[in-house]
Amino acid sequence: MVRSGPKMTLPTQLVLRALLKQPTKALYGLEICGAAGLASGTIHPILARLEGAGWLESSWEDINPRAVGRPRRRYYRLSPDGIEQARYALAHAHSSIDRVGGGILRPGLAGGSPS
Repeated sequence: MVRSGPKMTLPTQLVLRALLKQPTKALYGLEICGAAGLASGTIHPILARLEGAGWLESSWEDINPRAVGRPRRRYYRLSPDGIEQARYALAHAHSSIDRVGGGILRPGLAGGSPS
């Protein structure tokens, strides 16, 4: 059974879709921003909520920031349970959005052609 999780706002759905493209790969914040098409200030609160819900795992990059000339990156990856939860949540969010919003997340796949 799938437990309740974070609210499935459009930005949350975009972040989950980006993470599910390669569900076992760890991505850092700016990679997720690019894949989701969202700003950093939007994705980081979402990532924190997903991690708090147990859908994500995160870890800090093991580097010397002075040696590489940049700050350490925090990497995020869907947990095994998070992969299942995210797929379930998106499947249910898609059906609602496709019926009400005309296929916002899946243009052309909403079950009809535009009028």
